[in-house]
Amino acid sequence: MQSAKCNVQRVMICVFLMLFSFSCGIEKEKSDYDEVLGAYLKRPAQDQLPQMYYKISSGDILEIITWKEPDFSKEVLVRGDGKVTFPLLGDIEVGGKTPTQVRNEITAKLDAYVVNPVVSVSLKNPQSQKFYILGEISKTGEYPLTKDLTILQAIAMASGFTEWASRKEIIVIRHEMGTQRVIPINYKAIVEDKDFTQNIPVKANDTIIVP
Repeated sequence: MQSAKCNVQRVMICVFLMLFSFSCGIEKEKSDYDEVLGAYLKRPAQDQLPQMYYKISSGDILEIITWKEPDFSKEVLVRGDGKVTFPLLGDIEVGGKTPTQVRNEITAKLDAYVVNPVVSVSLKNPQSQKFYILGEISKTGEYPLTKDLTILQAIAMASGFTEWASRKEIIVIRHEMGTQRVIPINYKAIVEDKDFTQNIPVKANDTIIVP
């Protein structure tokens, strides 16, 4: 009788240990899953790689996701002042920054409210910034400004000049702070005289004219 009772106890202990081990295994798998998923969210998707270099401007729509925190996940419109409003954090300056820079800033600020926040920032309309190139150029038209670009690179994007192009008399029409500027560019001075001060960065809504 005593032997049978001992056997029952042994069986119960074995069952308990099996259940405990199984439970630990589930928790470990869940922990591993959480870790992998969190790392995945931090990693930029292939179709988001150009966005890493994109400079945010007014009119852009950002999708901000904080993992496991729906109250801190939303789509926001970048206002004319270059700012967005985010829960608890208030107004955040995002104009002129990349999505990666905005993600890092929001992550740092959310750290006061969320334990180890995992934030992703992506653009819903990643080609809202554009520039235009007209005149004696092989492929005139509108081009997306998704990364830092110089005048020479913009000309290359448009497949270069036509044979009639006046390369010394290029102009860039730029709108800044409600005013319009006309910037003269001498392509030959850049290429032949190494005057790289004229190889200026292209900005959103620039119009490059090659007469």
